[in-house]
Amino acid sequence: MKGAIIGDIVGKRFEWNNIKTKEFALFVPGVSEMTDDSIMTMATAEALMRTRPDSFAEDYHDKFTTEYAWFGQNYPHRGYGGSFSEWIHSRDHKPYYSCGNGSAMRVSPVAWVSRSLEECELLAKYSAEVTHDHPDGIAGAQATAGACYLALHGASKEDIKAYVENYYPIDFTLDEIRPDYYYGHFQGLNAGTVPYAVEAFLESTDFEDCIRNTISIGGDSDTLAAISGAIAEAYYGVPEDLWREARLYMDTESRNRVRRFYVYARAITANDDKAQADHIDTFVSSLSAYGAARVRQLLNEKFPVE
Repeated sequence: MKGAIIGDIVGKRFEWNNIKTKEFALFVPGVSEMTDDSIMTMATAEALMRTRPDSFAEDYHDKFTTEYAWFGQNYPHRGYGGSFSEWIHSRDHKPYYSCGNGSAMRVSPVAWVSRSLEECELLAKYSAEVTHDHPDGIAGAQATAGACYLALHGASKEDIKAYVENYYPIDFTLDEIRPDYYYGHFQGLNAGTVPYAVEAFLESTDFEDCIRNTISIGGDSDTLAAISGAIAEAYYGVPEDLWREARLYMDTESRNRVRRFYVYARAITANDDKAQADHIDTFVSSLSAYGAARVRQLLNEKFPVE
């Protein structure tokens, strides 16, 4: 999640002004900011925190729909696509058969709360199909979440590439595609985004290098970097200095949401009851009085007293 947000903030100023170099300032005051990639990533995290594990598909669909609409309405003018903007303000919130990269850009929190690759793929599907119910809308979300999950659980780059190639071929290098890769219709689709973001990760040496690789190819820069950054975070971790600087471009509640989500994710995936209880206590104590009251009800539903 942090990796996706950093990638988005860094990539924002290059989305319509592509560059073909790795030499650039990562953050620029007054220009760098969170866009729809970050906002919807936080919405995914919020939906996951508000849904009991192992719930039915309808429960997940309801929460994802609610949070995507709420965040879109409360964080307006963040670069949402036309169809998604209409969806945000619609009454019925019906999916619109999109295969755009919006389903992949927002999915990374799924990897952090999943207890198996199969669960990760299922949750990614649920998160996508409330808007992006085209087969490739779902595939892009699953490929991205699965890559994050594998990276988080110690898979090699070779294994991650092999997994993603179940969805998309990766038969190119960044140097090969860089001269002719710009932001057009294809680059706004999952097929034109996900494999290229994954290759930027595969050719990287550390987290920052991954972001620089990604920006250097052009295309839908903020979304590409949100996807590659999410995978790189799971594989390398996020340097504290980069996260500290990225936080300057986030509002207070967004910073708090991110912190809460990681504590929550550790609770959900903890291997024993004591560790889980400790993480839950930490999670609740990190909230404001209002937030704690709101979340205690959620946790009582998730972890009922026998």
